[in-house]
This record gives sequence, structure tokens and C-alpha cells, in this order.
Amino acid sequence: MNHPHSRLRAGNPEAFRELFREHSSLVYRHAVRVTGNWALAEDVVSLTFLEAWRLRGKLRDEGDSPRPWLMGIAVNVLRNTTRAARRHNVAVARMPAADPVPDFADELVGRMADSEQLAAARKALGRLRRSEREVFALCVWSGLGYAEAAATLGIPVGTVRSRLSRARTRLRKLADDELRAAQKNAARKAAQNAAPKNTEPLQIPGQVQGGRSIAARPHKETHR
Repeated sequence: MNHPHSRLRAGNPEAFRELFREHSSLVYRHAVRVTGNWALAEDVVSLTFLEAWRLRGKLRDEGDSPRPWLMGIAVNVLRNTTRAARRHNVAVARMPAADPVPDFADELVGRMADSEQLAAARKALGRLRRSEREVFALCVWSGLGYAEAAATLGIPVGTVRSRLSRARTRLRKLADDELRAAQKNAARKAAQNAAPKNTEPLQIPGQVQGGRSIAARPHKETHR
């Protein structure tokens, strides 16, 4: 009996339509969270499935799901978009930080959908090593198991576990740093808004200021 993956290797159009229907949303959500850019994520999805079609002959029969193979292609596509993502990071860095900065640890990060929260999370994630970012994004954000993430990245399961543990530990510290920075920035802005403005009051005719009197004059004189 032929393995289900044999239809994909053979280039069966219906098999690829099924692949797209079942897994395109996973690739898209993963790309959105990694890049922080919805339009770029759509490009990543297109490029991932184009690459999947081109590389279909390399799909092996191991496992019942093509998810690790497909996500491995998506990870490579995302690596190749680093230059575009860097330009986006520069733009994100100019945006005001979310207030309050969310907790980046564990399940809460996986539930984040708000664009400001996503930008704040990516700012902290950007300070991790790429290997740690990829494992964190695959396991926490996209919900892949350790074995699937290991197959996706071509690394042992134990390496996935250790990288994810390091990523979570470092993110907790980075989250605290981001929170303190956000609170300090908010306090500074509040102080600036509360400071009195250095403006002179409107002068009233006849008012004494600076030791001299401003003479009151009628706007119109009555001519006799």
C-alpha cells in the first residue's frame, strides 16, 4: 500500500490542495508572529507552498503528517526574509511600547493577537539567539510538539527542549526589563504633561507688570 505522502511526491494536484487547506493557516499564523507583518506573512505562505511543490520529491514517508517537512520549508523561507524583517524591526522600534508590557512567558505569549502586544513581544524575542527564537515560535506560538519541532529544524528532541528552556528563562528577564522601561517612560511622559507651561498670561489694560503700568485706552474715541 502506498504511503499517503506518495501522492504529494508525485505532484498530485488534489493532494497539494489538501496540503494547502489543512496547513496554510498554520504557516500563516507562524509567519505573522515571527515577522510581525501581515502582508509579509502572506508572501511567506506563497513562497512556502511554491517551495513545497519544487521540493516535493524530497518528502519522506516517515510520519503520518507532512507538517514537520512543510514547517521546515517555512522556517527556511523566513530565514531568507531577514533583510525585510530587519527593516520592519526598525519601524517597530520607533513605535511607542505597549502599556503595560505583557508577560512574555509560556501560554500568554501564544494567545497574543493584539498588534501592539505582538510588537512588544517581538522586540524582546529579537534579543534571543535565532536558534532559540525558532524553537520558541514553533513550540509556543505554533503549537508544535517537541518531536515535530525537532523534525522541522533537523535537530534532536533534547536540543529542542534545552533551547526552549533557555528561551523561556531569558524572556522572563527581558520581559521584566521591558516592563521597567515602559513604566519609566510612562512616568516621564506623565511628568512632562503635568509640568506648567512657560507662557505669559494675556495682558489686561491697566494691569501693572514689571513695574510699569499699561495704560487703558478705549477702542474708540467719541468725537465731539
